[in-house]
Amino acid sequence: MAKVVVIGAGFAGHTAALYLGDRIGRKHEITVMSNRDVFSYLPSWVWLGVGHMKPEQTVFKLKPVYDRKNVKFVHAALKEVHPDEGEQYVIGETVGSGEKVRLDYDYLVIATGPKLNFAGTPGLGPEDGFTHSICSLPHAIKTRDAYLAAVDRMKKGEKLKIVIGTGHPGATCQGAAFEYIVNAHKDLVKKGVRDNAELLWLSNERALGDFGVKGVQIKRYGHVLKSDEFVQAVFKDHGIKWQIQTGVTKVEDGKIHWENYEGEQGVTEFDFSMLIPQFKGQPIQFINKAGDDITSKMVNPAGFVLVDAKYGMAYPELSQTPEAWPATYQNPTYSNIFSGGIAFAPPGPISQPHTNKNGLAIAAAPPRTGMVSGVIGRVIALNIVDLITKGKMTHSERMSEMMAACIASMGDSLWDGNAVVIVMHPVVPDPKKFENEYGRDLFTSHLEMGVSGAWMKFMLHHTFIWKFKALPGWTLIPE
Repeated sequence: MAKVVVIGAGFAGHTAALYLGDRIGRKHEITVMSNRDVFSYLPSWVWLGVGHMKPEQTVFKLKPVYDRKNVKFVHAALKEVHPDEGEQYVIGETVGSGEKVRLDYDYLVIATGPKLNFAGTPGLGPEDGFTHSICSLPHAIKTRDAYLAAVDRMKKGEKLKIVIGTGHPGATCQGAAFEYIVNAHKDLVKKGVRDNAELLWLSNERALGDFGVKGVQIKRYGHVLKSDEFVQAVFKDHGIKWQIQTGVTKVEDGKIHWENYEGEQGVTEFDFSMLIPQFKGQPIQFINKAGDDITSKMVNPAGFVLVDAKYGMAYPELSQTPEAWPATYQNPTYSNIFSGGIAFAPPGPISQPHTNKNGLAIAAAPPRTGMVSGVIGRVIALNIVDLITKGKMTHSERMSEMMAACIASMGDSLWDGNAVVIVMHPVVPDPKKFENEYGRDLFTSHLEMGVSGAWMKFMLHHTFIWKFKALPGWTLIPE
């Protein structure tokens, strides 16, 4: 009997666990270790953050799902991995009691999600800083409360400045911040206080709508429409100001300090701010049989787990090498360790990075969330099933092959709401296959805004929670 341990229960880890339990859970031992005992549907925290959805609508308990899918569950935080043959096990710390728990494994999946590096920007964050976040459930609730308090002030006639975007020169998840600012705009209009709010988009993107993926481009009727033109039109229509090519370096009470591409330094004042922090890998220690710490051989400097990518390429070469991106998400040193979602180390950025004259690197990190994480989780799970049942892997999917769809809502109303529907193929441009300046299939890629997108966003919330609860027909719903 093989023992498979999955660390983390986000989009990648939970997807992997469901497929593993479904395919081999009756004959082999599948265990999930997670520091959270609930699955969180992160895309809907945008609505939670403006008070349009209740927290309990975005989460559900994991153990009842795993009980049905032949998966064991351990509520603990991973601390150590001992990967050497003959002593392959992980050590976790039980949430609440702090007791140590050991799990032996034959195959290990590390899908921990990110460490939210608020400390990377002094003064950033809702706990020890002056800004807010929608990157965790407690933070999204705090954001909602602070946002609604700001709305109350505007109802009394105060004029406030709201700044939304990225809070670190190397942050990612610009898409979530974009969705939050347009939802805030829609909500402020409905509440009749939009005239009392100055909305500013502050981002490390090279261009509007870059989203850390080198933008989105589509071709219709012989004309190429690009996401920078699209987002600029949306912002102009909504009266949202923008400042891009900017890295936040420090936050004080009501003041955001930044540097831009040109090396200029400045301060932006605010009354309410939601800024996405930098993501780093979770602090996991890897220890060999001799007791030596081998963490530096297993993860990159940011703490993300090394996989079957080609590392070390400069951006000009990487941007022309789609095969540099991992295909199986398998660790090169220990072939029975895999990593998916935000936890794996990408070979580099998708969008062109920039270092200003002061030496500050301003570069949007590559997003690896949502649909991308789910697809990777499935690939990893099916390959582990292959290894156990056939002795070899048969599945692969690089981000330079992967199609991804995203729906960014602009208000949650099914009657007067809007949503931007974005389809990218592939996520990482492949200039070898698609011989245009964008490296993408401009026909299958899609970019559109309308009320139908709002309906799709609403349906996706319920459809994917159905899928992640592994209810009847869940495998028919694509990642």
